[in-house]
Amino acid sequence: MKKSEFLRNNFIFLQFVISISMMVSYLKKTISVIAAILFPGAVCGYLAAQDTDSLLYRADSLRKAYLFSESVSLYDRILSMTEDSLSRIAVQDSKMLSENGLGMTDFVYQPTVVARHRFSMEDFYLYYPLEDRSWRPLPNVLDTIGKHPFYKAVYFPENSRTLYYSAPDQDGSVNIYTTEKKDTVWSTPCLLNEYLVSSADEIYPMLSPDGKHLYFASSGLYGMGGYDLYVSTWNEDQKEWGPPSNMGMPFSSPYNDFLFINTEDGKYSIFASDRACAGDSVDVYVLKQESMPVRKGINDIGQLRHVMALDPVDDLSAFDSGKAISQIVPDDIDTREYTAKVEEVRTLKDSIYYYTVESDCKKARIEETSDTSDIKRMREIISRNESRIPVLKNALAAASAELQKIEMDFLFRGIVLDPDQLMKEADRKVEGESSNYVFARMVPGDVPDIVLEKPKEKFDYTFQILPTARFAENNDLPDGIVYQIQLFNLNARPEISLLKGLSPVFEELTPAGRYIYRAGLFRSYNDALSHINKVKKLGFRTAFIAAFHDGEAIPVNKARGLEKQYRESSLYQIYVVPFDDRLSELTISAIEQLGGKKDIARTVKDGKTVYIIGNFDDKSLVDRVIVAVKATDVADVYSVRLGPDEAKR
Repeated sequence: MKKSEFLRNNFIFLQFVISISMMVSYLKKTISVIAAILFPGAVCGYLAAQDTDSLLYRADSLRKAYLFSESVSLYDRILSMTEDSLSRIAVQDSKMLSENGLGMTDFVYQPTVVARHRFSMEDFYLYYPLEDRSWRPLPNVLDTIGKHPFYKAVYFPENSRTLYYSAPDQDGSVNIYTTEKKDTVWSTPCLLNEYLVSSADEIYPMLSPDGKHLYFASSGLYGMGGYDLYVSTWNEDQKEWGPPSNMGMPFSSPYNDFLFINTEDGKYSIFASDRACAGDSVDVYVLKQESMPVRKGINDIGQLRHVMALDPVDDLSAFDSGKAISQIVPDDIDTREYTAKVEEVRTLKDSIYYYTVESDCKKARIEETSDTSDIKRMREIISRNESRIPVLKNALAAASAELQKIEMDFLFRGIVLDPDQLMKEADRKVEGESSNYVFARMVPGDVPDIVLEKPKEKFDYTFQILPTARFAENNDLPDGIVYQIQLFNLNARPEISLLKGLSPVFEELTPAGRYIYRAGLFRSYNDALSHINKVKKLGFRTAFIAAFHDGEAIPVNKARGLEKQYRESSLYQIYVVPFDDRLSELTISAIEQLGGKKDIARTVKDGKTVYIIGNFDDKSLVDRVIVAVKATDVADVYSVRLGPDEAKR
């Protein structure tokens, strides 16, 4: 084909492609215009959603870049564009993380970073300076699921009597449990307390060497995103773990930070984070441990990023630059010579043993076979081995004498050697040898073989209609206002089938010898009222609601009046005493994150500024808010229960 024809054909093809592209573009625009005319709300909603997703990604990126103020402003902009309630909740939660991070910049610790090394997420925990075989693989009897992106093993040292570990609950959230050894079985695992439970996950619980502090990571407590690090202190008076505190920057970050320990020698603090690496790896940081760390505010973004990067310092001559593992003997030329000589002696012994056993086996075979060629071959092997063994024995004697001489020299210098332990240390895989801190790989343990006590099933007093009716485990009524649905009274106990699957059913024997049967245990009249139709449809046409106060029968109208008083007197307020006469943004964020928007009143009591937040009708929520507020560093925080008159104001 001529060059002119080739160019002409390509030009025609190019025109064709351009024409098709223009037609497709025109068709897309036409469809968009028609869709906008026919479905204007849907199109605008789609475009707004696309824009919102882009802004949300940018806001999250700003938070992860420690630009907390900028991300808060962008989250506010997204909220102004978002009408969907579920989407707003998600954005508000993300905004709260940025507000938390902004508050934490006022209390930043600047540690001395000894070392940093990158490991696989699958076995990074084995490089912590802990006992061999103390990490047990998942799944096991403590955690039968064992599939978690970060939590890979249970810390279970030999001879443990008390364990703290993480495991999923029935809803899939990972919580911290504890169990104690009782003779040959372990107690039924139980949660620590409500302070250490969130709606998300708590992982890697680790006790301090003195047993007074519990370190762990959580993705659901007060934090700035991902997993943050927390510490809870043991309250000896109450025999309980106290409210956890976020360990703050630089331990916590907008990324995932977990598995914090302080070494037993008091030299180092170690933790892991993915703040600077991909999802399949993690950096382990070694910091110089400080008993009284000084925290201060950092406003400069460059300085903050430098601190959070945790770059190891160049000159570590100011303090001990020991290894992650306490060596049995010094790692010098003498010990390396000793290790090599021990290995030589063991190799010679193994060789002598091998040749001796092989010769004995061949001699036995000769007695059992009549094959001439086979007998000849085996005699050659026996002869070769018997000529080798004396040479090996002479070498063994010489090596043993040299080894004994080295051992006597060490003994003279006051060093007692354990050859087995020394060889194990020599075989151990190490990382970071070029740095001032060596990470040595520990040996993983076996799957724990333990027997757990079976939990005692608690009777379920929830009103139910089952295939077979169930009588209440205890006929005593709880204190306060209680409602029940009275079924009938009879001269004798009925067959279980007559109770039509109701549960729980309470039985009362009257002084006249008649049996009264009531179903359910309701704390409000409306709750009992919502179930009485179900009971009547089962055939109990004359069923009615009965009321009780502290176990004594009272008229329903009186019970309803008392119920209202009880409800009003169950309101709470939270009193917060700040250090500097004002609530910080961090404290307000903690309150709003858990308790929502509440009225805040300022007053003065005993010469101190006090902020009153309320009202709350859920005591467990009040306790959780108090825990979060304590973590924001206030002088004091406590709750007050309101009386009926106060609740009406």
